[in-house]
Amino acid sequence: MAAAPPHVSKFTRFLNSETGPRTVHFWAPVLKWSLVIAGLNDIQRPVEKISGTQQLALFCTGAIWTRWAAFAITPRNYLLASVNFFLGGVAGYQLSRVVKYRRDQGDSPAQVFQYLFKSG
Repeated sequence: MAAAPPHVSKFTRFLNSETGPRTVHFWAPVLKWSLVIAGLNDIQRPVEKISGTQQLALFCTGAIWTRWAAFAITPRNYLLASVNFFLGGVAGYQLSRVVKYRRDQGDSPAQVFQYLFKSG
């Protein structure tokens, strides 16, 4: 992208940037925040109603895409990295709740692993 003239405002530069609001690189992460908000709302939900498999998938998605968005892809998209970081954090917390609940119910570590990776 060519350098902007010095008289162009910061807002105009943001508006026209590779990750600005005129691109999918802006709107996809903005909409993905709804997953983070849903995960935060699920903190109030009884743990037996939380899907461990779903939380594992969200955790892996958050971890993988945080790294890719911040370091591997062009243009670097810090908004995407931030939403994925928080998605992974919320899902990791929910996973810890599920694992603790399953262990308190008497499941062995192998049974918890099987529940997380093979539940349907």
